[in-house]
Amino acid sequence: MSKENRLRLIRTIEEQRKSKLVCYITGDRKGYETRIATDVFSIMFEHLSKIGTRQLLDLFIYSTGGITIAGWGLVNLIREFCEKFCVIIPFKAYSCATLIALGANEIIMGKLGQLSPIDPSTMSPYNPPAPGQPAGTTNLLPVNVEDVLGYLDLGIQRANLREDASLARVFQSLSDKVHPLALGAVYRAREQTGILARKLLKTHMSPEAEREIDRIASVLSRELFSHDYLISRKEAQNVIGLKVIDIPSSLEETIWQLYKEYEGILELGKAYHPATFLGNENEKIGVFRRAVIESTERTDIFKTEKEVKRITRTQPGIPIPVEGFQERVIKEGWEQE
Repeated sequence: MSKENRLRLIRTIEEQRKSKLVCYITGDRKGYETRIATDVFSIMFEHLSKIGTRQLLDLFIYSTGGITIAGWGLVNLIREFCEKFCVIIPFKAYSCATLIALGANEIIMGKLGQLSPIDPSTMSPYNPPAPGQPAGTTNLLPVNVEDVLGYLDLGIQRANLREDASLARVFQSLSDKVHPLALGAVYRAREQTGILARKLLKTHMSPEAEREIDRIASVLSRELFSHDYLISRKEAQNVIGLKVIDIPSSLEETIWQLYKEYEGILELGKAYHPATFLGNENEKIGVFRRAVIESTERTDIFKTEKEVKRITRTQPGIPIPVEGFQERVIKEGWEQE
């Protein structure tokens, strides 16, 4: 899991593809998840500026999603530096990462490559609080667009609520649980996602393909119903109609090896728990790598440095002290390595 090995694999892909490659990995390690966000714009710009304008740029991406407008902005930024843009998907490219793939002239998906619907989740100060939080914490739940629409459709389609008064009560019940401004954000997000999907497809599809563009955008933003639905390579290519290209098995193997390198340094398959992290120690400081942007020009890693302490505390009605953990973030952000 050395940087030298990663760069060797990146160069091998570049040689086989006759391209320049930028890798963008957002981790989904339980307890240390990260998302595609606008804070990477300047970092990606630095990578691309050092690479310079090229005929072909490849983006190697692994992500479970993020901020929709950040995906739109990243595609526009990358296209400033190339004539042709391709996305390489070794495994997960969900939601916002799928949106990014729509802006690519071609998509390379490994056998385990997965896309998803591009229905976004919204975050605002008006979102409902997460249940079961300790006193003093204010973590908010994301509101998923299709979950809201699914609730309303349940009333209309399954409960057969057709009268205006009945529908008004269903909507009022929803508004009692979710702030109306958060629901407004959900509606805007859904409309925006469809618009952005069409705009990204138009960057590389001909004007005569307007109906096909509308069909693909509609399928991915409205017709798959569940944001948990996974789209395989064959479905993306043969059913949805995305420009998924075939590659030699040797290149696919190299792409998977590179993914495994990032899986290792971000510990993607290893859930975080403070007890496991501490082991036999009562106090420890750790640095957790949570996202990576890397090219042959530079390496940037999003890190969280955290102090973890084992504590004991008493709870009402329980005579024996209970073990707990106290965690304090010392430093967090992107660092160039």
